[in-house]
Amino acid sequence: MKEFFAEILQNHNLPGTVRRSEPISGGSINHAYRVDTEKSSYFIKTNTGIPAHFFEVEATGLEHIENSRTIAVPHVYGYNRPGKGETGYLILDWIEGNPSPSTAEELGHSLAGMHKTKGESYGFKQDSFIGALPQPNGLFPDWLTYYRGRRLKPQFEQGLETGRMSGSRKKKMDVLLDNLDKWIPENPGSSLLHGDLWGGNWMTGPKGTPYVIDPSVLYGDHIFEMAFTEVFGGFPADFYQAYQEVLPLPDYYEDVKPLYQLYYLLVHLNLFGEGYGGSVDRILNRYIG
Repeated sequence: MKEFFAEILQNHNLPGTVRRSEPISGGSINHAYRVDTEKSSYFIKTNTGIPAHFFEVEATGLEHIENSRTIAVPHVYGYNRPGKGETGYLILDWIEGNPSPSTAEELGHSLAGMHKTKGESYGFKQDSFIGALPQPNGLFPDWLTYYRGRRLKPQFEQGLETGRMSGSRKKKMDVLLDNLDKWIPENPGSSLLHGDLWGGNWMTGPKGTPYVIDPSVLYGDHIFEMAFTEVFGGFPADFYQAYQEVLPLPDYYEDVKPLYQLYYLLVHLNLFGEGYGGSVDRILNRYIG
């Protein structure tokens, strides 16, 4: 692999001779490596048989967040658009560090600052991915239309194809989609969102600085993001307190939170199977009965 890494670093005018490359565990979709030269260390993802824009859209999302100057992300040094059978790659900063007593607080403040970065519409200009699943996007004048048509419906339709959305679950989901306007606001304000922010997608960098990684960026309701942070844990109490010091959650947050968590639970139902079916059913029963 050293020859491959040397070639792609040279292609992006990154100086130095590759001294070491080693695989990094933890990713379920891509192969990941730490690559060291005498000049710098890089984190490089690779994959084969992926859509041409797979790494491009991740790079675009990271650059969107970096340009907001609100929260730290790994810098993007380069990527490619692979042809059929070719290997795709994404070259990023290597990030490592130890948490400080203020890391969680800084994460909350910084994420709230990112959410105060506003867009003119809802959605995103590029189709993206959530895990390995395609995520259709597009730009919409209101959040309700986007959330129903570009978030919930595609996951519902995939579940119909696999048989995971059938029977009473299907009927309740149909009713929910038809009545979503009872709960989801039409224009809550368009915030820059990470889009896949669970506990495994933030890490600590130098001097205890929190970094967010692996985004699936969109512009949308900021509490959509906050709802997902509560699904799988990984965020300490100091994070939530600090976030609300900058951007308080609305009074109706608890009422709408399960509907925002539903999207991510549908994703997991489609990716991993019926182990997530009970959580989906509980949300449908809460709103539809």
